Amino acid sequence: MSSSSAVDPEGEPIPTSAVLMASAKHISTRCRAENVAFLKCKKDDPNPEKCLDKGQQVTRCVLSLLKDLHQSCTKEMDAYVGCMYYHTNEFELCRKEQKEFEKACPLK
Repeated sequence: MSSSSAVDPEGEPIPTSAVLMASAKHISTRCRAENVAFLKCKKDDPNPEKCLDKGQQVTRCVLSLLKDLHQSCTKEMDAYVGCMYYHTNEFELCRKEQKEFEKACPLK
């Protein structure tokens, strides 16, 4: 397995920091409702057990999104993730790859 790929050999997402950072804009757009519900739950109830289901919904949303992104724009996502991995998640050093990724998989 390459450390610069967003998925494992079976096509399942690997949520490394580089993958999550490269996908952050997409995550904040597509998984917004799940994140808001989770944060509201955490704010309303300090007991961590009360929000496990909301946390699982966020995780499911993110993993589904990562799989979709990788299937839709494999080459661009792997190039961006690889750059982020190589440069320790420094966005400024990966703007070219980011632009290509966002062009291939625009925010919806």
